[in-house]
Amino acid sequence: MDPRQLQLDDAGRLKHFLTTDGLDRALLTEILDRAEGFLSVARQAVKKVPLCRGKIIANIFFENSTRTRTTFELAAKRLSADVLNVNISTSATAKGETLLDTLRNLQAMNVDMFVVRHADSGAAQFIAEHAAPFVSVINAGDGSYAHPTQGMLDMFTIRRHKGAFEPLVAVIVGDVLHSRVARSQIGALRTLGAAEVRVVAPRTLIPAEAEDALGVRVFADLASGVRDADVIILLRLQRERMNGAFLPSEHEYFHLFGLTEARIAQAKPDAIVMHPGPINRGVEMDSGIADGPRSVILEQVSNGLAVRMAVMSMCIGTQNLALAQAARGGELGETVADSEQDGGLTHG
Repeated sequence: MDPRQLQLDDAGRLKHFLTTDGLDRALLTEILDRAEGFLSVARQAVKKVPLCRGKIIANIFFENSTRTRTTFELAAKRLSADVLNVNISTSATAKGETLLDTLRNLQAMNVDMFVVRHADSGAAQFIAEHAAPFVSVINAGDGSYAHPTQGMLDMFTIRRHKGAFEPLVAVIVGDVLHSRVARSQIGALRTLGAAEVRVVAPRTLIPAEAEDALGVRVFADLASGVRDADVIILLRLQRERMNGAFLPSEHEYFHLFGLTEARIAQAKPDAIVMHPGPINRGVEMDSGIADGPRSVILEQVSNGLAVRMAVMSMCIGTQNLALAQAARGGELGETVADSEQDGGLTHG
């Protein structure tokens, strides 16, 4: 099934969040607007809202990730959900249990949402296709395909600094070929109306026919690529996904494509610098850039909480509507009807 159809319900509401591709501008803007409202939660004395009270959200990470997993966990807890962190390295999957077996066992515990990170492209979609009707799936990064919440938190950070997307020249520098983040960023930037999206990298790290396939301008020279840029997004070299000699050395990469004060001088004076993390200082950029006044990298981390809360709450909201409609139709009986009266739908 096309993931763009799979992640929306019949009314166009967000049911799963698997990719930014195919989602229209209105829906991406709704995510950003809702995230704006969640920023204030961090400043409250009690840093919680009850939107997911009674829900069980499972973080299933088949790849290591401290930052993404902890922000998803904290976002779920701020929405008052119960959080289950599945340690894949010690789970039954390490003993030969299939991905589908793991899904079915967790669904038997009435889990309401899966947050999935996996090394294989399409794993999150596979889980969404086989999930129970009232279970939502959020893609926390799959292979080299997509990382939609990272893409949206980057869009949120850009909008807070730059306002409208239409005048912007956004430049993505680095390992575009292996980067799921880059694909989500490019899709979101184009949908939100950015004037121009550029990619800058060695030819070995740019997908074939990228200009037509991704709708970007390709540059092989960093100084030319960042000229008059409003936003510069640096990517980590995905060494774990490189099967072959894509680069002579990290030292050579920094010499040609590392962001320095001299090179950033070609961008607009108010250009911002972003990075999805973790940063490799002295490879993607100088430490002076990472810690300098143009850097919004730490803001990206903070904004990630608000965006992930927004996406989770939207998916749960769609789920609650579907449960309520099923209850009215008699499909779920008195259990769901009683939970609605209690103020929160808890069926998985």
